[in-house]
Amino acid sequence: MKIKIINPNTTWSMTRTIEKAAKASVSTDTEIEAVSPSMGPVSIESHGDEVLASVGVMDEIRKGEASGCDGYVLACFGDPGLHAARELAAGPVIGIAEGAFHAASFLGRSFAIVTTLERTLGRARDLTAEYGFDRACVAYRACEIPVLGLDEHPDTAYAALKAECERTIAQTQPDSIVLGCAGMAGMCAQLHEELGLPVIDGVAAATSLVEAMVRCGWHTSKRNEFAAPPAKQVVGLLSHFSR
Repeated sequence: MKIKIINPNTTWSMTRTIEKAAKASVSTDTEIEAVSPSMGPVSIESHGDEVLASVGVMDEIRKGEASGCDGYVLACFGDPGLHAARELAAGPVIGIAEGAFHAASFLGRSFAIVTTLERTLGRARDLTAEYGFDRACVAYRACEIPVLGLDEHPDTAYAALKAECERTIAQTQPDSIVLGCAGMAGMCAQLHEELGLPVIDGVAAATSLVEAMVRCGWHTSKRNEFAAPPAKQVVGLLSHFSR
């Protein structure tokens, strides 16, 4: 089995952190290919960033289909390009926000999201509503560390993240914490140990779910919405996406 982990931003050092978390969550006979697109923003912290990153995600799905990948994980908490990816992929595609919410629902009745910047909390609210978890999510919090700060200043970032998690637990009493950025994957185990409740990394959650679905022989339905897109000419910079 081969699972492709797509970090939609173009920061490869973060992709390596994501790769490590993904490999730790699956069987030794499952191959993990972790990539960043050849185009797109270095971090994803706005709606505009998500739109730009989605093009790179689609390109990596196209490459994965050509190389025989069995399933995919989109390793950005905004799940950019998820629906388009499902149109292109034969196997299952799971975004880390979606995967983390499902995992949290198995471990307790409520969860809180702790993410990077406050400006991204609206997107987190959109996703819990879209995926049907808005009643379960009791808090949306940010530690005000930029995405790249997780990679460049890990000790400072960890201290801020832990402090925000502690405040959130004290004030809202969630059953678990969902980490709202793939770049936090390397901090999950220590937080879990120190905070005394489940701390969920979406990379591990989504990767293990994809692995299980592939083993069950399940694939993305091509019956209706996620059927392959119709043949169409695309012009300009995106002309190689013509079908």
